[in-house]
Amino acid sequence: MPLGNTTAKITSQHGLFYDYLLHTFGLEFAKSYLDANEEAIRNIDNIITEENIECDFEWQDSFVYTDLEEEVIKIKNEVASVNSLGFPAKFVEDIPLPFSTLAAIQFPKQAQFHPLKYIHGLVNCIVNASGQIYENTKVYDVHKKRDFYEVKTTNHTIRAKYVVLACHYPIINAPGFYFLKMYQETSYLIGFTTNNKPFEGMYINTKSPICSLRTVPYGDGRLTIMGGSEHKTGTKEDVSDCYQNLEARAKELYPDAKILYRWNTEDCISLDKIPYIGEFSELMPHMYVATGFKKWGMTTSNIAANIICDMIMEKENPYASTFKSTRFHPIQNGTEFVNMLKQTSTSLVLDKFKIPEDTLASIAKDEGKIVEVEGTKLGIYRDNDGKYFALRPICTHLGCELSWNNLDKTWDCPCHGSRFHYTGKSLYSPSVKDIELISL
Repeated sequence: MPLGNTTAKITSQHGLFYDYLLHTFGLEFAKSYLDANEEAIRNIDNIITEENIECDFEWQDSFVYTDLEEEVIKIKNEVASVNSLGFPAKFVEDIPLPFSTLAAIQFPKQAQFHPLKYIHGLVNCIVNASGQIYENTKVYDVHKKRDFYEVKTTNHTIRAKYVVLACHYPIINAPGFYFLKMYQETSYLIGFTTNNKPFEGMYINTKSPICSLRTVPYGDGRLTIMGGSEHKTGTKEDVSDCYQNLEARAKELYPDAKILYRWNTEDCISLDKIPYIGEFSELMPHMYVATGFKKWGMTTSNIAANIICDMIMEKENPYASTFKSTRFHPIQNGTEFVNMLKQTSTSLVLDKFKIPEDTLASIAKDEGKIVEVEGTKLGIYRDNDGKYFALRPICTHLGCELSWNNLDKTWDCPCHGSRFHYTGKSLYSPSVKDIELISL
C-alpha cells in the first residue's frame, strides 16, 4: 500500500513557491511554471480517461496552511502572487483538519491517485502498442560512440541513438556535473485508519516540521497518509524517532489511529528549486535528463516526459526554457550551497574524523558503527544473530564517507544521497556500484 514511496499529490501547488518564483525569476517565468504544472494535471486526467486506467483518481483541492502568526503574511503574499499569474487561489481561514489553523492558501481542482495502479496502466499501454520494457537491467555507465551511445548494463551493452537519464539522480558525473547543483532529502510517511469522519483535500504546512496530510480509498473506508520528519539524506543524526514523531502526532489527532504502513523516500532538490529537464549537456547531444523534482514529481514528471519527447521529435515545447537543464543561474539558495560544500568537504576525506577506539565487542546487535580496526576505518553492522558485516564506508559515487542510518539499517551518503544496504548493495543513485564486503 505504500503508494510507490510517494504521497502522489497531482498538484501545481508546490508549497509557498510562486512568490519566490515571481520575485526571483519574474512574472513570465512564474506563469510558465504554473501553466506547465496545470497542463500536466490535465494531461494525466486525459491519459487516465482515454486509456481507461483504474487508479483511484480523485479531484481534490490543495492547501498550504499554517498555525503560526508570523507565517500568515507569507500566505497572503503567496495568494497575491498566484492571483497575479491568473490563477484563482484563495485565502481561507477555516479548513477541515482536526486541529486549529490560522490561515491557508487554497488551489482548486487539483488531484490525487494511486501511482502504482497508474503506472501499471501505462505499462499496459506501452506493451499493447508493441513497446518493450526490460526490468532488472541495471545501467552502470554510458559512453558516446560516434553517432550513438553505448549503455553498459549488468550483463549487456545496449546501443542507442537517444538516452534519457530518468533514474532519480543522474548516474553520469561529467560533463553535466549535477552533483554540484543538487542534493537529496529524506522524508517519512505513515498510513493509518481512524473511525473519525475523513476530511476532503490535500494539505501541507508552511514551515518545518512539515506535516503533509491526505486520505486515500482503503477497503470500504479511507486511509489517512501523514508525512514529515524530513532531513538531508546522510546527515549524522539519530533518525530512529522519525516514524515515532509521526505516529505520536497521529495519535494526538486521532487517539484511535491504527498505524498500518510506514515508508520513507528520497527526493532530489536543485539549488534554485527548479527541476532539470532537457539536454543532459550541450556536449552530449541526444542524451536527456529529468531530475530535481523537489517532492512534486507527479506533475513535473509529466512535464519532463512531454519536453523530452518533443526534443527527440524535434518539436518546440513552450515550457522547455523554464526547466532548461543546462541553465546557469547565479546561486539563489546560497546558504544551502555553502552547507552542501561543507558537507562534501568533510566527507570526502576518509580519515578526517577522530574515531573512538571502539571494538567489535562494543557494537550491539542490530547496530552499525564506523570503527577503527588495525588502523583502518571500517563500517561494521552486527545483525540480530551476532553476525558482522564490514565494509569500507566510502561511497562508490565520488568517495564521500558514509554514515550509518540506524532506522533503515543502511549506509547513507551525506554528499549526494546515495544509500547502501549493510551488505554493500547499492540502493539509491547516483551510486550504481556495490561496496565489497570485507572479511574480518
